[in-house]
Amino acid sequence: MTTVCSAYDFKARSITGECVDLCRYRGQALLIVNTASACGFTPQYAGLQALHEQYGGRGLVVLGFPCNQFGAQEQGSEDEIASFCEHNFGVSFALMAKVAVKGKDAHPLYRWLTAQAPGILGTRAIKWNFTKFLTGRDGQVMRRYAPQSKPGNIAADIEKALGRAFATPPAAP
Repeated sequence: MTTVCSAYDFKARSITGECVDLCRYRGQALLIVNTASACGFTPQYAGLQALHEQYGGRGLVVLGFPCNQFGAQEQGSEDEIASFCEHNFGVSFALMAKVAVKGKDAHPLYRWLTAQAPGILGTRAIKWNFTKFLTGRDGQVMRRYAPQSKPGNIAADIEKALGRAFATPPAAP
């Protein structure tokens, strides 16, 4: 059994079918978001793209994971999702293949993320589309954001994530 130490220990399939080993992003901060094309929060794609453009050159990687588990708001194929995102929001950040983010079929990355950063009242389950997780450059989850948290409102935390070097163990008491 492999021990999971960071977000870089996972693999996912890109929206074009390529296997993506997240270790390729080692040393970069990650903003991981479950997305949907027919949701009230779908306009957040524009904000996510803006973060990608503003911070991508400094080491932020935005990863969108389409999910159809909430109100069946992501029914399209991967090709349809990619086309929708590019055409309507100019998305050029990394989109992954459609995944489950909750339940027994949840992608292993999402099982790990929700264990590392539970939601309100300690609940692990993701409640809706556009839940966001920010990791530092060490691959550790720094914070979880509710769906209604607009991407632009987390810029200060992204600045901290980009400035955060690899984690050092806490000093002994």
